Amino acid sequence: MKNLGLVRVGAAVPDLKVANTTYNTERILELLSDAEEKGAGFILFPELAITGYSCGDLFYQEHLYQSQLSALDTICRATSNKKVTVILGCYLRIENNLYNCAVLIQNGSIKGAVPKMFLPNSKEFYEARWFAAGAQLAKHRKTITVLGREIPFGHLIFTDDQSELSVGMEICEDLWLPVSPGAQLALNGAHILFNPSASNDTVGKADYRRNLVTVESARSNCGYVYTSAGVMESTTDVVFSGHSLICENGTVLAESQRFARKGAVYYSEIDFQRIRFERSQDGNLNQCADQFGMREQFTRVALEPVRLVQPSDSLYRSYPKNPFVPDDDAQVNLRCGEIFNLQAAGLAKRIEHSHSRKSVVGISGGLDSTLALLVSAYTHKLIGRPASDIVAITMPGFGTTGKTYNNALTIMKLLGAEVREISIKDAVNQHFGDIGHDPEVHDVTYENSQARERTQILMDTANKEGGLVVGTGDLSEMALGWCTYNGDHMSMYGVNASVPKTLVRFVVKWVMEHKLSGPEEDPEFSSDNALLKKTLQDILDTPISPELLPPDPNGDIAQKTEESVGPYILHDFFIYYTIRYGMEPDKLLFAAKNAFAGEYDEAFIRKWMNVFYRRFFSQQFKRSCVPDGPKVGSVSLSPRGDLRMPSDADSAIWLG
Repeated sequence: MKNLGLVRVGAAVPDLKVANTTYNTERILELLSDAEEKGAGFILFPELAITGYSCGDLFYQEHLYQSQLSALDTICRATSNKKVTVILGCYLRIENNLYNCAVLIQNGSIKGAVPKMFLPNSKEFYEARWFAAGAQLAKHRKTITVLGREIPFGHLIFTDDQSELSVGMEICEDLWLPVSPGAQLALNGAHILFNPSASNDTVGKADYRRNLVTVESARSNCGYVYTSAGVMESTTDVVFSGHSLICENGTVLAESQRFARKGAVYYSEIDFQRIRFERSQDGNLNQCADQFGMREQFTRVALEPVRLVQPSDSLYRSYPKNPFVPDDDAQVNLRCGEIFNLQAAGLAKRIEHSHSRKSVVGISGGLDSTLALLVSAYTHKLIGRPASDIVAITMPGFGTTGKTYNNALTIMKLLGAEVREISIKDAVNQHFGDIGHDPEVHDVTYENSQARERTQILMDTANKEGGLVVGTGDLSEMALGWCTYNGDHMSMYGVNASVPKTLVRFVVKWVMEHKLSGPEEDPEFSSDNALLKKTLQDILDTPISPELLPPDPNGDIAQKTEESVGPYILHDFFIYYTIRYGMEPDKLLFAAKNAFAGEYDEAFIRKWMNVFYRRFFSQQFKRSCVPDGPKVGSVSLSPRGDLRMPSDADSAIWLG
């Protein structure tokens, strides 16, 4: 079976009756069967799930304890013919004390038990009345006997060697401490942490809890599954809401409906291969483990192969089609504003450091050069330079259309830049004659000669004016090598270097909605904000093209980039999940099929994925010598920072 590095997990919130172990076991078994049917690899139940968390002094009753053990045996037997692994809260008597524990059950037997290391015992919590803290006992007890079998106990990491997946457990309060057992589990190799909890709700506590789980999954670079007792617990003094969360590396994948009156399981898939990939790049994790990991105290417990997600499965989690752009509009606005400010701050520093008198920008009327000009205009305001110190040059060629030409002139004028128009036709024709190229042959020489002529004009103008050429190329073009070497590939500072094509349009739109209109409008951003906004919308609506081939008979753009190289939304998807997640080809195809279901079929996705791999590998030589530019997101292809890749690496094993 293909190991995609994904495991489905369930966070269960069962209905219960306090101290009614028979009723509670029936509800647990119902949800357990649901998890088996849904193809889960793990299902997590809350703290003290068999008895209920709020039994109080009933925990001392031998009848309740023995009834719980009998129920635990029933649950174990129920898993003997199931593939799902169960993690469940219960309490166990060890050395005359009661311990609040979590047990892991697989294929009919308990694989190990972990005690709650730290007990809450203030305000509404008084667990120390009934239970002993597990931290001391775990130092010297490595096994206990449960249901007549000796099982591992204490600081445990459960590992499926076949899939190279390791998991650990901590209980409720353990997560809330400055040095948590979960963090130590992660330092010792656990990819997923499970937390059976019984955290009551008060005003604002759910937000705090969500932040806590999310941050722990980010800080420990892990998956985190958290589930809490539901509303059927005793409400004598507090109320529980059944708050459950599934997180991965700082992202919430699934969250429960709080205060639900019926039992439910909340599912998602955790990408443990991605966790391994990211951890492998961070050498500090091992150093931190050496200092704080308590490595000598941990026992590794072997698991039988855990059920994993298969290529034929559909997913509960989603891989966003546009991973560089948040789903939430408010987050999009915040992200785009931050990107725009990062670009401007980087350019401002470079202008001041280089003592450049002018910024020189080539303007085509396309999205990338438009964003570079908007950033340049804003940067000049930041550093107190007039917009007229921007030399904006439009360079019509053989493929320039009236629409892009007019839009280029309009935005240059409205932003107050010094407008220069320099046709490249005569110079390129002279060059064709010099090198013996037939201008009727519209090949790569025909196209690249124009791009290099434009770059020569920009560079020489910058020399003449004591200026700096602001690059316009974006991250997507860099990844695909969709640029002319020593042509548009080159500049003196590339402000769009780590902004992907799909995100460029959102940043431009942000400028339209926050700088040119709305309550935050900057009246001095241009001479006519309304007209600039209208022109920017027209640019957004224009097909992406380098305009290096003659227009069609109607004077419209004939050379459309996405017809040649493929949809940028697909390529940006490939870029993100290859660089950020380290996805291998089969998994990338699987994720893309799920993300673009109903839009692109498998053959279409596979075709452009192969184009992506071929171009990504073959065009590294261009990325090896790109200009400086600001990193604005988690994906960057700078050869000086994020991606050190040989220019002659072979893509053969990536191609399907």
